[in-house]
Amino acid sequence: MQAKAVAKYIRISPRKARQVIDLIRGKNIKDAYAILKFTPHKATEPINKVLKSAVANAEHNYEMDADTLFVKEAYVDVGPSLKRMKPRAMGRADIIKRRTSHITVVVSEKKEG
Repeated sequence: MQAKAVAKYIRISPRKARQVIDLIRGKNIKDAYAILKFTPHKATEPINKVLKSAVANAEHNYEMDADTLFVKEAYVDVGPSLKRMKPRAMGRADIIKRRTSHITVVVSEKKEG
């Protein structure tokens, strides 16, 4: 049994979010919370929120024990880019892409034995 949580359209670059999500993949929940708490990165806040949501889904929807949960899957997908213009010299313009992410966390129970 596994529980899942997804946060869509998060305003952070997927490349930067993947640096943090790679730290918690495969860890148990307590270790994942500790890693996110002490990692100084902008992406830790939305990832922590998604992790808490996945744990809450597991407890509430599937009656799993929070002490036996671990992060089975954690990945960041590319969301749509917001396109902005930046004026440049001689009347030209550059396009600035403000990237967004879809963060997915799947938690599961450790097998006993």
